[in-house]
Amino acid sequence: MLNIRMNELAVGALGQAGLRNAVPASELAPGLRTLVAGGVVRHGAALAFAGQAQGPRAGEPDLTGWECATSSIHLEDVVPVQVGSLDDGEPVISEADQVVVLRHGLGFALEVVRLVRALPEPVAVRCIVSANSTNGTFRFHRARPGESWLNPDLDAYPLDKLIVVDSGPGSLGGTPW
Repeated sequence: MLNIRMNELAVGALGQAGLRNAVPASELAPGLRTLVAGGVVRHGAALAFAGQAQGPRAGEPDLTGWECATSSIHLEDVVPVQVGSLDDGEPVISEADQVVVLRHGLGFALEVVRLVRALPEPVAVRCIVSANSTNGTFRFHRARPGESWLNPDLDAYPLDKLIVVDSGPGSLGGTPW
């Protein structure tokens, strides 16, 4: 099962076109295409981009946190957008460029889902894309029962345009998360 949720800010920025807003895999920013080409690997119970990280330390208590930290990408660093700055040095990304970041992030999330589904033992995965006036981020983690890095109410993030892409477990025969 594929589930895409957006908060009202993201819907306002992207409209309600859903998957049609995603940048196609062949048109993703080169840095994102490179990560897709490398693939996703499992380190025991954890997921990571291939070649980006050694597995978590034995007994790591927060695998979701490790995965989010390991997979975190500042999209404005790899997506072709203009990042300005205020007098105090705070970065500024225009509304139009935030939409570009979201579209690339959504396309990238769909590719990460595809990579995880192609693993020898696929698992449920959550991709989180956000954009605001200062940055855009992407991260993913294995979806685990009882663990979430997000408020269930995506509108509780008043400054961030937020897209969450969940895959599984319906198509994987797992238990609900």
